Amino acid sequence: MAPVPISSIKVGHIDDVQELRNNRPKTIPERFVRDMSERPTPAMTLSPPSSDMPVIDFSKLTKGNSEQIQSETLKLAYACESWGFFQVLNHEVDLTLMEIMEKSSREFFMLPLEEKQKYQMAPGTVQGYGQAFVFSEDQKLDWCNMFALGIEPQFIRNPNLWPKKPATFSETVEVYSREMRKVCQNLLKYIGLGLGLEGDVFEKMFGEAVQAIRMNYYPPCSRPDLVLGLSPHSDGSALTVLQQAKGSPVGLQILKDQTWLPLQLIPNALLINIGDTIEVLTNGKYKSVEHRAVAHKDKDRLSIVTFYAPSYEVELSPMQEFVDEKNTCKYRRYNHGEYSKHYVTNKLQGKKTLDFAKI
Repeated sequence: MAPVPISSIKVGHIDDVQELRNNRPKTIPERFVRDMSERPTPAMTLSPPSSDMPVIDFSKLTKGNSEQIQSETLKLAYACESWGFFQVLNHEVDLTLMEIMEKSSREFFMLPLEEKQKYQMAPGTVQGYGQAFVFSEDQKLDWCNMFALGIEPQFIRNPNLWPKKPATFSETVEVYSREMRKVCQNLLKYIGLGLGLEGDVFEKMFGEAVQAIRMNYYPPCSRPDLVLGLSPHSDGSALTVLQQAKGSPVGLQILKDQTWLPLQLIPNALLINIGDTIEVLTNGKYKSVEHRAVAHKDKDRLSIVTFYAPSYEVELSPMQEFVDEKNTCKYRRYNHGEYSKHYVTNKLQGKKTLDFAKI
């Protein structure tokens, strides 16, 4: 979420997908039509969602007896190493708050276009309303509207982008984000313990952690076989937390064993994924996983995503515990602020941005 405006960027005309859906429901402009190699095949969109993805019971970590804590910590370690994605139940986030956040997000996206455009995302930036990661006039676009805000530290906020409508939106984002920060801090503690490290190792290392929120709205699309809701990418964060709105169709897919796997999310669960930062710190023991979103012919989908990462001041490199003769150092030492700047000034393209850190 580094604030990096690039005024010289020309992105061309970008259709608002909700307006397209409302006014020209059968039209798919050329900029949204993917090359054949990128299109989701019917098998990908119709294949049964994965039920094998690990599910972590957070209450066993925070309130369990020693045996439960040990067992669930091992399960968490397996989830991080084998999947890079996992769901969390009993996460201690108030379910009413999650419902209010979902309702507020949906209300924002349903506002008239001219109201949302008061908070327009400037080319080359990632905060505000619109499409992020667009850097040229011929770049393919995602079938998605985004609204993103920097949360912490305070200096990354752009107060002009915090909406006046819905009336309680900003207050809800504040309360929700505080709860998500606790979830990330707690999970990182147990991820550290699962790696055989001190529980507070990441909290100490990260300093004043950077946090951002992004709401993604995917309207129905008459030709979901031609478009992508969100381009394939890994996250530049340490951890990412996703809440999917109730009633949403299966839309998120992860690349596992070179196959796009649709994820079926458990109601009221939070979906967590490992970001590039943890991959670097563990020298590749835990890997960030490429993921994407597909559109649906008849149903819309809404997700609310929290990104949690180290302070921009922090220097990162693989921790010595994960480097030895068998596992040579795979990533160089770098400043996280520089990596964040690199991440948000390049289009989403698989795990390509991680090349920045590779030796």
